[in-house]
Amino acid sequence: MRFPSKEIVERVRREYPAGTRVELIKMDDAQAPPVGTKGTVMGVDDTGSLLMRWDNGSSLNVVYGEDIAKKLDTVTTICGREKKVWDSRKEAADFFLEAIAGSEGAECERYTTIYTKLVSGLEVCSDDADD
Repeated sequence: MRFPSKEIVERVRREYPAGTRVELIKMDDAQAPPVGTKGTVMGVDDTGSLLMRWDNGSSLNVVYGEDIAKKLDTVTTICGREKKVWDSRKEAADFFLEAIAGSEGAECERYTTIYTKLVSGLEVCSDDADD
């Protein structure tokens, strides 16, 4: 295996900073988590590999040039006092759209505020109209 250049490693570090959520697509290792397992990037080593904490408890790294993981479109919502991190913006938007349809008054306004921020692409979407 050839090691990637410093420029490639720096690009990977910019694209996958600590805290980035990913989903495993392919890993050829007997100890690999199942395909579809989601996890959080803890960092990127000098070989461009993603240092992982998988949701199933595994910590097997995603090896640059060998394994495949896709970056998830994560978004954080804050509704009332409840903060939730979603691995899919679409799932979050669908949830709040359904909540809008099933509510009225101030509750509907809170859900609408969050939904509007979700579809506009914000990474943190709260029910505070002033954000």
